[in-house]
Amino acid sequence: MSLDVDLPEPPDLSNRGMPREFEWLEETSGSEEFHREALEDWLQDGAWKEGFNEWAEYTDLDEKQVRAVDDLGLFQAFDFYWDPTDDRLRYDAPSVPDDWRERDATESFDSSTVSMIDAELQNLGRTVQEMLEDYLERSEEASDYVWSEETFGQSRE
Repeated sequence: MSLDVDLPEPPDLSNRGMPREFEWLEETSGSEEFHREALEDWLQDGAWKEGFNEWAEYTDLDEKQVRAVDDLGLFQAFDFYWDPTDDRLRYDAPSVPDDWRERDATESFDSSTVSMIDAELQNLGRTVQEMLEDYLERSEEASDYVWSEETFGQSRE
């Protein structure tokens, strides 16, 4: 099913704190860079649009549900970051707020719809993450860097 909705703006990754469920390991102390600025640039350069459009082709959400997600600000709540503990790209997908029954955008939904929306937000995060990985690979090919901190211009010792 293809959606007929406007493309939401890519999430603003600036001024974000520590990612959810993230713990520093002793061996990564001092590597406190999530490279959100570079990732945000790639989102702005097309990774968000490509990922969103691909997701929109296959999502089970309808236009009303996507508009509700947008009204709740959930597209903007996505977080994409480089995980220095695993040397890989990760994302945190938002979920529908617990008080969804009291929100105008979602008051007509039932709990199964809310669960489906949460699952689809995970799918969108994965799809956009794959697009960001494609952008990273293109960057690697142009610069001969490997999938690591070196990709972002910092050599490892």
